[in-house]
Amino acid sequence: MRTLTLGTPRLTAGLDQHHRVDHTAHRDLHGPLPQLGADDLITLAGLGSLRGRGGAGFPFARKVRAVQTSVLRHDSTARVVVNGTEGEPGSVKDRMLLTRAPHLVLDGAELAARALGSPEVVIGVADEGSRAADPVLDSLRSAVDERGSGTVFRVVRMPDRFVSGQAGALVQGINGRVPLPPGTPRRTSESGVAGLPTLLSNAETYAQLAVLAIGGADRYAEEGCASQPGTVLLSVSGDTVVETAAGTRLSRLLSACGLSSARAVLVGGYHGAWLSAEEMPRARLSRDGMSEVGGTLGAGIVLPVTGDTCPLGETARVLRYLARESSGQCGPCVRGMPALTDSFVRLLSGEGSPEDVLVAAGIGEGKGACAHPDGSAVFARSALRVFSEDLSTHSLTGGCSRPVKGELPLPDGYDTPVHPRLLVDWSRCDGHGLCAELLPGLVQLDRNGFPEEPDIPVPGPLEGDAELSVRMCPALALRIRAPEPGAAR
Repeated sequence: MRTLTLGTPRLTAGLDQHHRVDHTAHRDLHGPLPQLGADDLITLAGLGSLRGRGGAGFPFARKVRAVQTSVLRHDSTARVVVNGTEGEPGSVKDRMLLTRAPHLVLDGAELAARALGSPEVVIGVADEGSRAADPVLDSLRSAVDERGSGTVFRVVRMPDRFVSGQAGALVQGINGRVPLPPGTPRRTSESGVAGLPTLLSNAETYAQLAVLAIGGADRYAEEGCASQPGTVLLSVSGDTVVETAAGTRLSRLLSACGLSSARAVLVGGYHGAWLSAEEMPRARLSRDGMSEVGGTLGAGIVLPVTGDTCPLGETARVLRYLARESSGQCGPCVRGMPALTDSFVRLLSGEGSPEDVLVAAGIGEGKGACAHPDGSAVFARSALRVFSEDLSTHSLTGGCSRPVKGELPLPDGYDTPVHPRLLVDWSRCDGHGLCAELLPGLVQLDRNGFPEEPDIPVPGPLEGDAELSVRMCPALALRIRAPEPGAAR
């Protein structure tokens, strides 16, 4: 993993001299951490215009205020959570911070914990699985030992899945439940870890808070732009982390990374939006700057594609992955995500139409249990806009001359089926409709009362209900086909 700095280093300070900045080097570089009460912390975060760096960009001061208010209302204690799971395949910036500059993250988290009276900080990280050594876990354990702090730091490992990085899913996992987004949205400021008011933000946000608190708001604003002071940390191409002042032109970033020849760029990750070659020179790396060109900064992920790969095929690969990553808790994911993927895949052979994709993208819009279906729809719609010429070529000729090279990063084995399938034998089915009652949202009936589809993927949370439907089917028309051996969940 490469690390580059454009301008004055802040989060990346010292990384040119140290592979990992230990606590002694950290204090020499940044100075001591101040003591702040909750009101002072809220004021500071407001003066620095600090917003979450995990994707949603929610004002940090409002988060702290909401937790403080909830603590006072319920006469309870607070908890502080660092989200370092980074479930998105193209994101590596939080992993870099936790591995190479962990004390910035721990400083920010400890500052918040002291201000809110939280006795502990919980850090969620992705489970490295079969790796013999886990650099993130090793770095965090060493950092806690180096600090000798009165604050308790607890590390919790989460499955390395796209949806496990969602705030509600992380809280579920910390609380010992299945780490998936809850069926209904919940405010962690009201009820989070152990049911207590919880301040939750991602690793970079806490690192930015530490820089802001140690240097002060005026010094913090020496970098960046009026609407977004400070720097931004960006994951580029899935293997490079770049720190640059907010408002830097996207073209400068691409040039520094040797990517000036990119045909298009996806900014914001797989819930982000594509930018065309014509839009890239005008784009600036800030929330407002990206919005002006129809993009989103999101979680700070920049993924370029070259002219050597089929961009529609690249988009279809990611949509297949996103559909597989569904937690299967609501209709927009269970029905909408496969429909969106199938409609987009049909474009590759010229059989589908952009209108079909737009219809599928609108299924249950704004009604999902989490942001996964809506974010995926934004990604798909932007591909239709930016790659309109490619769509015409595929429509006329049934394809293009470019292969799908896999330039957008995805986990190994992402295309191996990982969910069991519910199979319907129509020669037996009598249209009782019991399967639709047991699996609402998964099984849809046609106007004659028969299942619309004979082969339906079953998300993990619904496997028990699917097995029950097989046992209960009066006509013995259902069976379950297991995933391929060795498929990773």
